[in-house]
Amino acid sequence: MNEVVTNRDGESITVEQERQILDSINRWLDRDVRDNVLELEHADEYPHAMVEQMKDLGLFGATISQKYGGLGLPSRTYSKIVSTIAEVWMSLTGIFNSHLIMAAAVERFATDAQKDRLLPRIATGELRGGLALTEPDCGTDLQAIRTVARRDGDDYVINGTKTWISNGIEGNCVALMVKTDTDIQPRHKGMSLFLAEKGPGFTVGRKLEKLGYKGIDSGELIFDNYRISAANLIGAQEGQGFVQTMGGLELGRINVAARGVGVANAALKDATSYAQVRETMGKPIGQHQAIQLKLGDMATRCEAARLLVESAATAYDRGERCDMEAGMAKLFASEAAMENASECMRIHGAYGYSKEYHVERYYRDAPLMCIGEGTNEMQRIIIARQQMARNPV
Repeated sequence: MNEVVTNRDGESITVEQERQILDSINRWLDRDVRDNVLELEHADEYPHAMVEQMKDLGLFGATISQKYGGLGLPSRTYSKIVSTIAEVWMSLTGIFNSHLIMAAAVERFATDAQKDRLLPRIATGELRGGLALTEPDCGTDLQAIRTVARRDGDDYVINGTKTWISNGIEGNCVALMVKTDTDIQPRHKGMSLFLAEKGPGFTVGRKLEKLGYKGIDSGELIFDNYRISAANLIGAQEGQGFVQTMGGLELGRINVAARGVGVANAALKDATSYAQVRETMGKPIGQHQAIQLKLGDMATRCEAARLLVESAATAYDRGERCDMEAGMAKLFASEAAMENASECMRIHGAYGYSKEYHVERYYRDAPLMCIGEGTNEMQRIIIARQQMARNPV
C-alpha cells in the first residue's frame, strides 16, 4: 500500500504523488532555471519568467487548501520542494514562501467570507505578496512596531513604514501588521493584521541592496494616510495580529530550514565533485585526510538538518504547536548551510572565490537564513523556554 502524507486540514497525497511533484520540479529546474541562475544573480534581476512558471506549477497555492484552489500539500512535501529549489537558486524559494506565510495567516485566522474572497486569488498568484512586519527600528521585537491604523467609519487609515519586505516591490499586496491600540498593555494586544492591496497611500520607497539573496525584491513600503476597508482586517477583530503572525511564522521557519538544507546540499555536492577531480601531490584532493574530514562533517550536517526539518514539518502537519521543532530545524539547518558554504569555498580554493562559479553565492546566501524569520539567537531562547515548559520539575 502506498504511504499517505496528510496536512493539518486532513488533505492528503500519496508518496508516489509526492515523488511525481518533485520530479516535475526537477524537470523545470533543469529546463528553465539552472543555466540562467548566474546571469540573473549577478544582475540582481527579478526572474519574471520563472515567477510565471511557478504560477503554472501551482507553487503560489502549494499549501493552500484545495477547496480554495490550492494544492493542499502537506508541509513535509512542501519542505522537500523548497529544499529542491534552494539547491539550484535559493532566491526563488523566498518569492513563494513569503507569499504562503501571508496565505497561512488568512487561511488559519480570517473569517469564512474573507477566505472565500481572498484565498482563490492568492492561490493562483493573482494576489501575490508577503508579510509586512519589519520596520526601520523593529525587527525581532515585533511588539515595537510603530505603524498605526486609526478607525474612520467603515475604514482604517494607516501611517508608517515597513522595511526588508520580500515581494514588496513586485507583489501587489501584503499581510500588514499595525498597531490599532498604542496604549494597551501588554503591547501585543494592540496589534492587528490586515490584508492590504496596493493603492493610493501605499507606495514603495526603495529597493534595498543585499549581500546575497539576489533577484528577489526586498523593499521599503510607505503608508501615508493609506485607507483600507475594515473588511480587510483579518479575523474581523482587532488585537489578534500578534497571534495570527506567530502561527504563520512556524511555516516560515520550516521553509527557512528547508532552504538551509538545500544550500547545505548544494555546497556538499559541489565540494564532493571538485574533491574528486582537483589533484594535488599526484592524487585527487578527496584522497587527502584533511578534505575527507571536511566532507564527512558536511554530509552529516546535511542529513541531520534534513531530519530536523522533516520532524518539524510532520508536527506542523499534525496541527501541533511546533515552535520548538521549527526553531530547532531553522537553527541547525541555517548554521549547517553557513558551515558547508564556508567549507565548500575552502575546498575549492581560489575557484570558490570566483564569481564564475556558484560556490561564492552559497557563501553569500547562507547568512540570511541565520537572520530571517527570527534570528538564531532568538531560536535558542525559544527552544530553551519550550524545553523547560515541556519538562517541568
